[in-house]
This record gives sequence, structure tokens and C-alpha cells, in this order.
Amino acid sequence: MEVRAEIVRLYLAQTFTISRESQDWADVVHVTIDHDGIEGRGEAAPIERYGETAESALAFVEQHSDVVGDDPFALEEIGARLAATGGEQAAKCALDAALHDLQGKLLGTTVNRLLGVGRVGPPTSWTVWLGDPDDMARRAAEAAPRFRRLKLKLGGGDGLDVERVRAVRAVTDLPLQADVNEWWTADEALDAVGELAELGVEYVEQPLREGDRGGAELKRRSPIPVYVDEDCHTLADVAACQEVAHGINIKLAKSGGIREAMRMVHAARALGLGVMLGCMVESGLGIAAGCAVAPLCDHVDLDGNLLLAHDPAPGPSFVDGVQVASEEPGLGCG
Repeated sequence: MEVRAEIVRLYLAQTFTISRESQDWADVVHVTIDHDGIEGRGEAAPIERYGETAESALAFVEQHSDVVGDDPFALEEIGARLAATGGEQAAKCALDAALHDLQGKLLGTTVNRLLGVGRVGPPTSWTVWLGDPDDMARRAAEAAPRFRRLKLKLGGGDGLDVERVRAVRAVTDLPLQADVNEWWTADEALDAVGELAELGVEYVEQPLREGDRGGAELKRRSPIPVYVDEDCHTLADVAACQEVAHGINIKLAKSGGIREAMRMVHAARALGLGVMLGCMVESGLGIAAGCAVAPLCDHVDLDGNLLLAHDPAPGPSFVDGVQVASEEPGLGCG
């Protein structure tokens, strides 16, 4: 099989801000695997938080292109060889997605059908990025007619996070989730979660720093579920999350792809943990891979392509607040 890769810049419709950074664009890597003239495609959305960039992902794919071998259906063997290389999870995700896409095209069916998963999962949340309370309320009100739930980025470091939620709650009755991106201390989290519960917030995501020892106490005392994101990357992390959280957030760019994400879902279920599926800023190609896992999850945050000024690789359809997988073979992105 022949492997090609290129960096693609995705421009955002508006500046996106979280506790750690603001951005107007994101670079991803599009990977193509050619097998006898049939092409499978996947996307890598590198996470700078873990030392990955589009350049490092591209270099990884080019350096390890021989790892895919000649059999597009040998996913276990290919996955084992990729795992042995270490690092660059987003690049591995792109290779994994491209192989799944290729399989579907070779067999003339969708990736969802290959996996025995339906096309329709829970409604995706729309991310209301971090701003002052009035600004977040304004943007929430604008988004409310198109979406069935909202995810509020908190972690302003100014003592106004609960006010941000209160301002949004004043303009919409939609279900709300809060994502703090590791920005609270354990004491701040314990003070905030009670008020978030009163405001009807469904859960709080990654309120503490990765590995914070206060996680177990927060889980025990929080009146709303705590989900972890930065604390959970691959299957090896899931069991430990049971001590500090009620659920995990799976991102394919962290897990290394669809196959590992499926393992994580089943492990979480066995441990009684809830499962949400997140994303980075991604094109429809990246979101399409997420759609193969979304129907197995309790909560879905797959709005990365909806943040773009232009989507270079559309695939899923956004229908009544839900990202619906394409009915075209493979991932359905051409």
C-alpha cells in the first residue's frame, strides 16, 4: 500500500478561546492510503498540549509509512506495529481512519456498518468558547436555535466562571455542560460544582489539572458527574479514571484512532463509567471517524467542523443537532 500525507490549514469562522489559548486556524494532516487504485483517507489533528504538531505528525507518517504493510484488513497487526513506535497519537489516528475508510470502500459499505454501529448518535454539543459572561450569553443565544445542548468553556481565572454559566442559563433552557480545561484547584472546583448543579449543568469536564490528587475527593463530593479528558488518553488509562471521575472523554486524536476508542468504550462500560466523545478543530474527515464511535457514547462533542469558515473535506450531515454519518462507502468523505 502507498501512503501519502499533507498538511492542511483549517481556518475558523471566529477566534476560538479556551483557558490555555486562543486560535484562528488549526493545521491538520490528511493521510491517504492507496491500495490498487482505491484510496482511504484519514485526518490527524495534533494536540500541542502533548507536544504534537502538524509537522511532527507529517514526519511520523512519512517515516513509518511502511508499517501499514500490504493488507488493509490486518488492523491488529498494524496497530501493534504502530503502538511499538511510541508517541504521535494524532498521526496514528489518521492512519487508523484511512485504513477503516479503505476497508469500507473495498467492501462497498460504510465504516459504521463494518463496526456494527448505527449512523445516529446523541446530539452534539456546541462549544461556547471562553469570554466574559455577557459575551458568552450572547453567543449561546445565537447558537441555541441550531443545537440541542451547549458546552461552556470555563477557566477564566478571574472568579467569574459561575457567573458565565448563570448568564448563559438566563438566555437558554438547553442542557449545559462545563469544560474547565484543567484550570481549577480542588477547592475552587468544590466551591463551584454545587452552584453549577443548581444551574442545571449536566456534568463538569476536567476541572482539575491532570493527575491532581484532589480528584477522588471531588468525585465523592460533587453533586454533578465529573468527566476527565486530559487524564484519559488510551485504554491503559481508563481503569485509573474510575477513582477520580464518573466518566471519560475519548478523543480519537488522543487514543490513536477508532480501534482503540472502541476498546476504551467497552472498558469504561465494564467499570460503570460514562462515556463522552470529543474532538479537536477538525474537518469533516476527522469528524467522520468520530461518527463511527459516537452512537456508543452518552455525550457527544463533535462540533470541530462546524467551527470552520470552510470545510475542505465534508462528509457527515448535521441534522437536528446530530452529526449523522454519511451513507457513502468508507467514511463518506470522498
